[in-house]
Amino acid sequence: MAKQNSVQIVEAFWSAVWQGKDFDAIDRFCTDDFVLTSGGVDIVSRQAFKAWAQKFNDQIADLRFDVIETFQNESGSRVASRWRVNGRNKGMFGLPADLREVSFTGTAIWEVDEHGKLKHNWVERSSWEAFLQLSG
Repeated sequence: MAKQNSVQIVEAFWSAVWQGKDFDAIDRFCTDDFVLTSGGVDIVSRQAFKAWAQKFNDQIADLRFDVIETFQNESGSRVASRWRVNGRNKGMFGLPADLREVSFTGTAIWEVDEHGKLKHNWVERSSWEAFLQLSG
């Protein structure tokens, strides 16, 4: 694999999808057989990921997604990113949609193929801390 600027690809994805709320942009950025591994569970296919992302977004009013830092391995086949989400609760964790403020951080490890498409994303969020904010 030739070296590519995969940080730029991932940050463009963040900008379009999570900051711009353009979930159709997933079609441009991700392979057909894209896999999201979230909390150890695989969401398989670009279409399934798109549905998952829209559902996730629907749980948080005024969702704001901020990138903390993003970096890649030498070839650009892997990208790591740290980020923060802020917003208001619209039913996260099955809790009442009370619009309470919520903030949490997360990390994402991306596999980027040789064509610059996102192929796999392993993501972990500080869900326990977010749950405590909303349930306490």
